Amino acid sequence: MKPKVFIDGAEGTTGLRIADRLSEREDIELLSIERELRKDAARKLELYDRADIVFLCLPDDASREAVGKITKARVIDASTAHRTQPGWAYGFPELSRGHREAVAKSRHIAVPGCHATGFITSVYPLVASGVLPADYPLTCHSITGYSGGGKSMIAAYTAEDRDSALDTPRQYALGQKHKHQPEMQAVCALAYLPMINPIVSDYYSGMSVTVPLHTRLMSHRATARDIWSILSEHYAGEPLITVLPFGGGEAAPEGFANAGALTGLDRLELLVAGSDDQAVVIARFDNLGKGASGAAVQCMNIVCGFDETAGLMI
Repeated sequence: MKPKVFIDGAEGTTGLRIADRLSEREDIELLSIERELRKDAARKLELYDRADIVFLCLPDDASREAVGKITKARVIDASTAHRTQPGWAYGFPELSRGHREAVAKSRHIAVPGCHATGFITSVYPLVASGVLPADYPLTCHSITGYSGGGKSMIAAYTAEDRDSALDTPRQYALGQKHKHQPEMQAVCALAYLPMINPIVSDYYSGMSVTVPLHTRLMSHRATARDIWSILSEHYAGEPLITVLPFGGGEAAPEGFANAGALTGLDRLELLVAGSDDQAVVIARFDNLGKGASGAAVQCMNIVCGFDETAGLMI
C-alpha cells in the first residue's frame, strides 16, 4: 500500500518545493487540503489522521502545536522548533550510521536549517575524527539567496519599487542571535556557540557556507589537504554530498566559487582549499534543496524504504 503524505504549509517556499518534488511520484499518495480550508483546524485533523507521513512547513509555534495533534503519522518538521529537542531524530543521515538509523526509525524527524547544513557538513566530521577540538573558536560566513527569507522577503526583492538597499548584499544577525546557531553547536558537540556571518544577496536561491580554519589551533597539525582527505573519506559513496577535488578543480574556475552553482538541485558540494597553515571549507547547495525541501524528501525516502534520491534533482 502506498504511504499517504500530507504537507501542512504547502503554500510556503519550503512546502511548495516539497510538493513539486512529490507531485509526479507514483510510489506515494499525496493528500491535499482545499485552499479555502487550509487554516481549518478540523480539516487538518482529518488529514493528520489519514496520513502516514506529515511534513510540517510552518512557523515554530504552529509546528509545536501541530505535533501535539498528530497521533499516528510520522512527522518531518522543517521548522526550527525541534532540531535540538530530545526524542527527535536530526534529519542529516550522512553524518553517521546512527543518524541514518534514527531517521529510519523515529516518529519525529527535524530537518536541518540551511545555514546549519553547510556548517555541520564541514565541521561534524572534523570534530568526530578528533582533528578539530570542541573548543575551537569557529566562525562561518554564509551567503544566500533571498528565498531563504520566505514570502515577505521574496516580495520585497521582486517588488517593482523595491528599496535600493536591496541592490547590494546585506549582512544580518549582527548580534549573533541567529536561530541556526544552537543546532550548529549541539549537533557538532561544540563547547561554545559558533559565530555566524550570514549575508543575503540579490538572487533567488543557492548558498555558500564557508568555514575558515587555522591549522595551528587544531588538536594535531592537519594541513588543508589533510582536512580534504578526512571529509572525502567521511562522505565517500554518499549520493547527495560530493567532495570536490582539492582546490575545487573545474568547479572553481580561476579560484572563484559561485554561491549559486547548485540552484534548483538537491545535492551539496564541499570544496576544500588552502595551505599547510590555513584552510577554507566551503559547502555549496540550494537553500531550498539540501538546505530545506530536498533534505525533507530525502528523510521521507529513508522512512519509507525508497531509494534515498527518489524524486530529487541531483
